[in-house]
Amino acid sequence: MIRILLVDDDALVRAGLRLILGSDAELEVVGEADDGNGAVAAVRAHHPDVVLMDIRMPGLDGLSATEAVRALDDPPKVVVLTTFHVGDEVVRALQAGAEGFLLKDTPPDELITAVRRVAAGDAMLSPAVTRTVLEHVGTTTTGRPDRRAAALAALDALTDREREVAIAVATGASNAEIGEQLFMSEATVKAHVSRLLTKLGAANRVQVAIVVHDAGLT
Repeated sequence: MIRILLVDDDALVRAGLRLILGSDAELEVVGEADDGNGAVAAVRAHHPDVVLMDIRMPGLDGLSATEAVRALDDPPKVVVLTTFHVGDEVVRALQAGAEGFLLKDTPPDELITAVRRVAAGDAMLSPAVTRTVLEHVGTTTTGRPDRRAAALAALDALTDREREVAIAVATGASNAEIGEQLFMSEATVKAHVSRLLTKLGAANRVQVAIVVHDAGLT
């Protein structure tokens, strides 16, 4: 079972998400919270695999809550929920450790697929969304040669194969898609991604993509 925590200040949104996710026999909603403080407490109490986190909430907002949740020992994956496509708040959430984002009007089957992908270790960002996020990051870091130098230095520590996987991750490809592109098993790709996170000091695949982008390789 994939254990899920719902965090949103709108009870109707939580009820709708619970109904959708409950339709899949392998997904279980183990708890809910209506603000960021409640989210941190609920993660400690219920030990979910995936947290669906609203960004805008009273008290502790979703950005701060994402940072707090990801700082816990053995943290769950976090996917932020938003009514906006991509903005500074979403980028900041991804940089804080979220594995991706979903729009609140995401169709039910896509929501279920997204939760499964994130639980399996993939980031929930389509190639188009990844490009948009990286373009946004690029516009906020224009004229920062120090970022490029730091990114190139970080990538120099990778093997040639790890570098290929990092570039593929930066396109928004899933582990399965990377395996097909590079003729590796999905398990091997997952092992490479795990080493990438460690070597690059990245919390998630999105942060790997940002390093590749800063290095000018995408």
